[in-house]
Amino acid sequence: MSLISQNVVRKAKREKNDPPLYPEEGEDDKNGKESNKDTMKIKKRKKTLKEEDDEKVVVEQEREMKKLENVLFGSLHSSAEFGKDDEFDKGSALYFVDRSANNALTVCDDGDDVLAETSDEEEDLKVRKPVWVDEEEQRAKINIAKVNRLRKLRKEEDESVISGSEYVSRLRAQHAKLNPGTEWAQLDRKARGDGYSSDDESLDEEHQAVLARGYKDVEGVDDILRRNEDVVVRSSAKLLPGLLEFSRLVDANAQEPSKGPIHSVQFHRNAQLLLTAGLDRRLRFFQIDGKRNTKIQSIFLEDCPIRKASFTPDGSQVIIAGRRKFFYTMDLVKAKVDKIGPLVGREEKSLEFFEVSPDSSTIAFVGNEGYILLVSSKSKELIGTLKMNGTVRSLAFADDGRQLLSSGGDGQVYHWDLRTRTCLHKAIDEGCLNGTSLCTSPNGSMFAAGSDSGIVNIYNRDEYLGGKRKPMKTIENLTTKVDFMKFNNDAQILAISSSMKKNSLKLVHVPSFTVFSNWPPLNRNLQYPLCLDFSPGGGFMAMGNAAGKVLLYKLHHYNHA
Repeated sequence: MSLISQNVVRKAKREKNDPPLYPEEGEDDKNGKESNKDTMKIKKRKKTLKEEDDEKVVVEQEREMKKLENVLFGSLHSSAEFGKDDEFDKGSALYFVDRSANNALTVCDDGDDVLAETSDEEEDLKVRKPVWVDEEEQRAKINIAKVNRLRKLRKEEDESVISGSEYVSRLRAQHAKLNPGTEWAQLDRKARGDGYSSDDESLDEEHQAVLARGYKDVEGVDDILRRNEDVVVRSSAKLLPGLLEFSRLVDANAQEPSKGPIHSVQFHRNAQLLLTAGLDRRLRFFQIDGKRNTKIQSIFLEDCPIRKASFTPDGSQVIIAGRRKFFYTMDLVKAKVDKIGPLVGREEKSLEFFEVSPDSSTIAFVGNEGYILLVSSKSKELIGTLKMNGTVRSLAFADDGRQLLSSGGDGQVYHWDLRTRTCLHKAIDEGCLNGTSLCTSPNGSMFAAGSDSGIVNIYNRDEYLGGKRKPMKTIENLTTKVDFMKFNNDAQILAISSSMKKNSLKLVHVPSFTVFSNWPPLNRNLQYPLCLDFSPGGGFMAMGNAAGKVLLYKLHHYNHA
């Protein structure tokens, strides 16, 4: 209904309900005074109604003006489109949806009321709704003529007081006018190459392609701003030396710490399951997430303080051993624990040191007098022995379980072929009198040998087998016996530790053969480190100490656990 028709209806109703303005003819003179009073009241009432009608007409006119301005110039009074009064989109459609009317009004250039369907291009140009609106802006009044620096916001010379929302809109328009370069940050705006034509010869082909393409990745940019993930994804191919980026997480066994030293920690192949074992005779399993590290199960072995526990590489079993003539195996599928031993024909009093082959077929135990005991992981029977000249102290598998490395009291490193049960190669470990630990890289190309003097030599295995005795690098950062060594999943980090000294744990950057300078962390007491393991993806590192705790760290270079 138009404004004119509304005024006519309102006037007709008022004339019908109002009393007559003048008395009828034939009344008595004595009622003249009363008639005069009634006339004055009627005049005052008419004047009041006229003022109210004038105010309503002004409000309606302002509303119609804003609606027309929105039709012609876009959303001038919307906070999401400031500073666009004089800008037109030459390539825009012939109609648009007025969102200020709750999506109910559709204005077309021919004047017909048609419910238009928005195209894909118009969907991209939708005005974003503000997340929060201040209701006080509508009620607030700002005098822009009173303050000198606000006079530039006036549209007319005699304009003084404006509403709060209009004040905000003008401030934003002024900012957009003074800082046109910030338009790139508007996610709803597409780069149309304003000021350039597609056939402008002054632009190179690459620039024209960029202008023609526009911001097609607006949604991708919007997603980046809505997330707290790293914008730049670190490359997992190369770890830089110097400083290691890490963070301390909740202890892996925080829900149930051990009452004795932790001698074994190891991640399952799925990286979520971690086992811990120690002298308190308990084998515990934790689900590692870095926040709660929920305890899953605990198994108590009454007659065996655990010196070592290890998953088989296929993840189906756990081998458990201590300073006993026997050892235990646990079937993870059936949740069944079996006691194995003593081994037939052997008199070893301790089977606490062992290694499992990468193909999960063989378990190699350290025996007496230089003997290495080979046990089948399926039948749990002794299938063969190997004999060194000196005592055996450490073992390590290589070449997918087809070869075995050993070292001991004679200071030499032996290479064994498990298919023929013969020694392939034997050579002195440079500078070593008593070998105490061995470990090989996951691909078998390198191996590290530690001694009781704290020296760690890193060798290229092919060169070593070829006769080159010189190590690639000698690490001299430890001063006591090297008890434990471990490569991470991509052989870029080598962990070396000694249980004879507090905080005696170093992380070596293998490509540069340098030690990370920020490890161990300052003001952090690692106690006496006994064991360590990296998760299969490299994201977690767990370290067990003599205090019964398993410290858990996140290595930020690796994106997966």
